[in-house]
Amino acid sequence: MKTLEPIQEAQHALAPTFASIDTQIKQNLHKVLTAFRSHQVGVHHFNSVTGYGHDDLGRQTFDRLFAEVMGAETAIARVQLVSGTHAIACALFGILRPGDELLAIAGPPYDTLEEVIGLRGQGSGSLKEYGITYRQLDLTPAGIIDWEGLEVAVRASTRMVLIQRSCGYSWRSSLSIEEIDRIVSLVKRQNPDTVCFVDNCYGEFVETREPTQVGADLMAGSLIKNPGGTIVTAGGYLAGRHDLVEQAACRLTAPGIGSTGGATFDQHRLLYQGLFLAPQMVGEAVKGNCLTAYVFDRLGYPVNPLPFAPRRDTIQGIQLGSAEKVIAFCRAIQQYSPVGSYLDPVPGEMPGYESELVMAGGTFIDGSTSEFSADGPLREPYVVFCQGGTHWTHVAIALEAAIAAVGRN
Repeated sequence: MKTLEPIQEAQHALAPTFASIDTQIKQNLHKVLTAFRSHQVGVHHFNSVTGYGHDDLGRQTFDRLFAEVMGAETAIARVQLVSGTHAIACALFGILRPGDELLAIAGPPYDTLEEVIGLRGQGSGSLKEYGITYRQLDLTPAGIIDWEGLEVAVRASTRMVLIQRSCGYSWRSSLSIEEIDRIVSLVKRQNPDTVCFVDNCYGEFVETREPTQVGADLMAGSLIKNPGGTIVTAGGYLAGRHDLVEQAACRLTAPGIGSTGGATFDQHRLLYQGLFLAPQMVGEAVKGNCLTAYVFDRLGYPVNPLPFAPRRDTIQGIQLGSAEKVIAFCRAIQQYSPVGSYLDPVPGEMPGYESELVMAGGTFIDGSTSEFSADGPLREPYVVFCQGGTHWTHVAIALEAAIAAVGRN
């Protein structure tokens, strides 16, 4: 079989799905344009200040605009947030206090949060070291939320519930907005004061609503993922209830400074333009995910999500079954990346991760997973995760090489 044939078949079969995604892109872009109009964005907002970052009109306006797009009371977007994990950590340390409990309700958290919580590593500055306890509600054997368990999971000490929207490096379905709505309702029914906090990484603009629009108190994410539109060079965001965002901001800067500090340097135009482009870029990434799922499902590999399943984030998992195939897949993707195509991905340790990883990331923004990339931990069941993509045709070209590299299952 020629390697191009599965791609051609997929394009034909997915045509109605692509049309549906285009409709969703339009809805999300309309939301973004409405916010730009209401805040009267002009070229003067692209000017920067230096030093402490006081009275930065561009930053202040972008925060308000971002909050409106996300349906939140308040938001901050800062280049000083080095990653999504950093934004999440600011929320955890800004809100939780000794004696509080953090409850994760979708099984274990993403690898990079394990040392933040104190589940792994030396515990230097972890939540555990500060006397904050952790508990998790495991998924059912079917890989879904334990809804019955969640109905009685909140204790008096449960200050915060952590809701990880994306599957991360686990073989489960990512959470839909409807499921997050249900989770928040169940938690608030038990204790209205428990903070519902969503790790929103990879989820922005995949649906037409965000977690803060269905009752989540706070959410966080990375600007080199979905909302950066593939051109924001660094940063993260927090959005939600005003008091909670400010508590997290005080952890990022200092008490008394909070969200008022932090120069954005010459990044304002990229922040505004990236947010404008984000719905389109996310739509292209989702199309690429659907294409990847369809092709590798037809080649006999388990895929998650399935080809025609509703999309809840910009990640596509493929269970390749061996370390050799994961490495071969990533090497093929790297060879068809615009940056560093000459590089040969090899397994290695990464800060914050338990297992060795192999990564293909030939992106214009280092580490950007809104651009097409692939990676996976070298552990059973040997799953490679594809993320992002500025246009699905690039994904199609790279997949031809990946198909040739790993063959049929």
